[in-house]
Amino acid sequence: MESVRKTVLSGIQPSGVLTLGNYLGALKQWAQMQDDYLSLYMVADLHSITVRQEPAVLRRRISETYALLLACGIDPDRSIVFVQSQVPEHTQLSWIMNCITYVGELNRMTQFKDKSAKHADNVNAGLFTYPVLMASDILLYQAHCVPVGADQKQHVELTRDVATRFNNAYGETFVVPEPYIPKFGARIMSLQEPEKKMSKSDPNPNAFLLLTDDADTVVRKLRRAVTDCEGVIAYDPENRPGVSNLLTIYSVCANMSMEDAQKHFDGLGYGALKQETADAVNAVLDPIREEYARLLTDKAYLSERMKDGAEKASAIARKTIRKVYRKVGLDCMR
Repeated sequence: MESVRKTVLSGIQPSGVLTLGNYLGALKQWAQMQDDYLSLYMVADLHSITVRQEPAVLRRRISETYALLLACGIDPDRSIVFVQSQVPEHTQLSWIMNCITYVGELNRMTQFKDKSAKHADNVNAGLFTYPVLMASDILLYQAHCVPVGADQKQHVELTRDVATRFNNAYGETFVVPEPYIPKFGARIMSLQEPEKKMSKSDPNPNAFLLLTDDADTVVRKLRRAVTDCEGVIAYDPENRPGVSNLLTIYSVCANMSMEDAQKHFDGLGYGALKQETADAVNAVLDPIREEYARLLTDKAYLSERMKDGAEKASAIARKTIRKVYRKVGLDCMR
């Protein structure tokens, strides 16, 4: 008898074009997990509105992010790919989990402090409680495994805490999830400040590589990437973050171990490292850029896939909501 596959869920915000860091650190792993897990991947648009958005721009970015997920190998015939706001059960469960989560737990969330500092004019309640919505995203689908970067592990820990608390209070209801953090390639750093994670919100456009950057732009940005004065290509992220970041990008894009990558560049200079890294990146991005451009011309297909994904996700989510409502003493009409 075939064993039942575990469920995996993750999401990404539509806050701009995705970067190479998003692909190598998340989307590539998502695509690889599709055969081994029941995979649910979402455009986390509800999370994005904790920061003020231009409505027309947000709507466009939701479609573009969805198209990029498909272009990066997330197959809607093998995974459930959906837009978060199109599944109302996310907000239904979030309110109940707000009543299970303690203020002290939310006060400890480091991302709230970081985002509050960046958006001091809009420190809203959603910004404070969005870890509860994130927990609800995960628990709604009874996810066993959550692919996250190291900076998001704290949110999975909160999810585990509130799931356990609910189970203890009302009986076994939720799967208590585990974080899945890839051992290598999970954290691609800024090309200009390699001590920081590569981010599409960085004010310096030379700090990140977008999945939609053309080949010449990739070459130009990598030529400008920060290195050091040592002149020797070696992997030492603590003392030589710039060179180490380029080696990481090269090794992952070239599908080569770090040891082999260092041997490959033995005796060569930084110019060779930057050019060959650009070549490896463009080899990865070429099919993504082509498929993304094709998908954007077929709005009907994207709309159909979004609708199908939302219906499949909601069918699973409704089962959880019915169970939770019954456990806490509420009626569920759906």
